Amino acid sequence: MEFNLSTFVLEIINFLILIWILQRLFYKPLLEVIAKRKQFIDQSLSDAKNIQQQAEQQRSLYENRQKLWEQEKQAAITALHQQFEIERRAQLDRLNADLEQERQKAKVTRSKQQQELQQQAEKQALQNGAKFAGMLLQQSASPELEARLFTLLMDNLTTLPEACKLCLTLLGTKKSVPIKITSAYPLSVEMREQLEQKLGALINSPISFQYHQDAALIAGLRMDIGAWVLNANLQHELIGFAEIDYESE
Repeated sequence: MEFNLSTFVLEIINFLILIWILQRLFYKPLLEVIAKRKQFIDQSLSDAKNIQQQAEQQRSLYENRQKLWEQEKQAAITALHQQFEIERRAQLDRLNADLEQERQKAKVTRSKQQQELQQQAEKQALQNGAKFAGMLLQQSASPELEARLFTLLMDNLTTLPEACKLCLTLLGTKKSVPIKITSAYPLSVEMREQLEQKLGALINSPISFQYHQDAALIAGLRMDIGAWVLNANLQHELIGFAEIDYESE
């Protein structure tokens, strides 16, 4: 095969024309496409990086918020436990106070019941003593004992307190004064005369005397002068003996 210079030159020219055509029609658009693609990829990478940074920021923010929420939750739980403890102690204190109050009430009630039982026992003892003393006095009662009580009454009429004398003086302003005299035994005429003379000296008004007999007095007299009652009998003394302790209270 012979070397043809013209053919070789033509082929070189054709090759250069082909290169120019490729560069003109294909290479530059391809470079532009590659550049645009590279720019798109770079932009995508930048966007992805920005998104990743935002995601990291959001993740960090979420973690911080989660930590803050955990702290707030723990603080709320702690505060709730403290509140429960305070409320529990308050309830326990109120319960102890109520129990102490109930114990005090029960103590006062027991004390009052014991006191009432003691008072009832003392009252019953006094009543029993009065009954026993009454039985003894009833067995020993006699007109002679009543006579001694009558003498004692007559002596006391001369030494009455001022208040009693004032009451008798006020009775003197009435037209008639009824006096009821009750005795355990019948009074003799002499006793009646002495009694009427004593009372007449104390009351400056007409007096109507009414005499009655009542064995329940055991011995002695009872005089009803209007609203005023004068006792000089054993029955009254026994009643006073049974009730003197409670009257003093």
